[in-house]
Amino acid sequence: MEFIEHLEAQLAVFIALLKLALEAVAALCVLIGLVKTVQLAIVLNLRRSRKIALVLLRLRFGVWLAIALEFQLGADIVATTLAPTFEALGKLGAIAAIRTFLNYFLNKELAREIKSNRKTEQKIFNGDGAVD
Repeated sequence: MEFIEHLEAQLAVFIALLKLALEAVAALCVLIGLVKTVQLAIVLNLRRSRKIALVLLRLRFGVWLAIALEFQLGADIVATTLAPTFEALGKLGAIAAIRTFLNYFLNKELAREIKSNRKTEQKIFNGDGAVD
């Protein structure tokens, strides 16, 4: 019995470290997204591409936010694996639903923006439109 208790304690430590690692990766994704978005904003500002700048900036940052949400959801799932209570499972269900809802609509908006951006780029390259 002592051996099983030791294994459970080790598993609890592993799960805590895994949860921390997943949360750190999520925070890192947001930070990387912020840096990449600021870099793109500087480049677009120098090129004076203001009409498509906001769309490209939203796309760049939105992709990183979607990735961060996935890692956060993973961290929440891992946190409830050791000794799930009904309260913890209820919280996980609510968090998972909210994050899935946010991620779904973020991805839907990103897909729409990418499609719109491709049409704009085609107009620019075909000489059908001008960019400020």
